[in-house]
Amino acid sequence: MLSSPGDFADPPMRENAAGQLRSVGVEVEFGALTARQAAAVLAEGLGGIVAEEDAHALLVEGTVLGTLTVEMDTRYVHPQRHPGTRWGRLGVTWAAWLGTAVHAFVPRELVTRPMPIDQLPLVDRAVEVLRRAGAREVGPVAYGLHFNPEPPRLDAETITAILKAFVLLNDWLRRESRPRRLPFGRGFPADYVRRVAAADYWPGLDNLMRDYLAANPTRDRDLDLLPLFLCFDERGVRARLPNEKISKRPVLHYRLPTARVSQPGWSIAPDWNRWVAVERLAADRPRLERLAAGYLAAAQRPPDWADISARLAFEE
Repeated sequence: MLSSPGDFADPPMRENAAGQLRSVGVEVEFGALTARQAAAVLAEGLGGIVAEEDAHALLVEGTVLGTLTVEMDTRYVHPQRHPGTRWGRLGVTWAAWLGTAVHAFVPRELVTRPMPIDQLPLVDRAVEVLRRAGAREVGPVAYGLHFNPEPPRLDAETITAILKAFVLLNDWLRRESRPRRLPFGRGFPADYVRRVAAADYWPGLDNLMRDYLAANPTRDRDLDLLPLFLCFDERGVRARLPNEKISKRPVLHYRLPTARVSQPGWSIAPDWNRWVAVERLAADRPRLERLAAGYLAAAQRPPDWADISARLAFEE
C-alpha cells in the first residue's frame, strides 16, 4: 500500500466534479535560511523571478511549480495582510525589525499555490534546492508539513466519509508520521470520534459543520476542516470562532510535524501516500464500516488501535 520515498500514490478519485485533475497545495517549514535567501536559491534552482511582498515574505514567480511563497510563519511580521488590527498598525519598519529579532525561533515556510496532483514530485525538487543551500531544522521543535488537497467532491457524504476514515486511522497516521514523537496538535475528542464512527452518522452539510464546530472550536486538529467550512458558511464559522486565523479555501487541511528538509533523501511522498490511504478507505464503504464497527465494539479506544486499524484497513 505505502510506497518508497519519491513514489507518489494516486488517490482513488483523481478528478474533481468538473472532470479536472484535482489540485493540492503544499506547505513545508524549515529553518536556518532567511526567507530572502530561500527565495533566491529557489529562483536559481527552479527558474523564476523574486518579488517582495514584505521583508519576510517573498514570491518566486514563474517557477516550474508556478508561483511560490517563502515567508516567516507568523502573522505578526506581515502587517499589510491584517489591516485594521493592532498588528496591521505595527508598520512595515517595525514588522521588519521584529522578524529579524525572532529569526532564530520562528520557522520559514515554503508555500505552493494549488497545483495538479501529478506535480507533487516537483515539491521534492524544491526541498532539495533548499537542503543544498543549508535549510535545516533548528532545535527540538516540530517543523510542519501541510497538505491541502482539493476534495474529490464537495458534498456532505464525501466529506463525511473522509472524516470517518481519518479519525479511524489517526492513531496509525500519528505513529507512522511522527518518528521523533514531537508534540504537535491535538487529536479529535474521543466522544466526537465515536459519534463520527457511528454507522448512522451521515449528516447533511449543516449538521456536519454544526457537530464539528461544537466539538472542535479550534484550528488545532491534524485534519482541519475550518478552511473548507468557511466556503459553505463563512458568517456562521466566523461567528463561532471570531478570533481564529482561518483562510477560506476549498481544501482539506492536513497538518503534520514531519518536515525534515535537512535529511538527505527525505521526500514528502510517504506522508502524501498515507493521506491517499485515508481517501482509499473513505471510498471503500464496506471496509470503512468494518473498521468503524471494530472501533465501536470496544468500550474505549484499544491501546493497540494503530495496529488494529492498519490491519483492518489495508489487509486483503
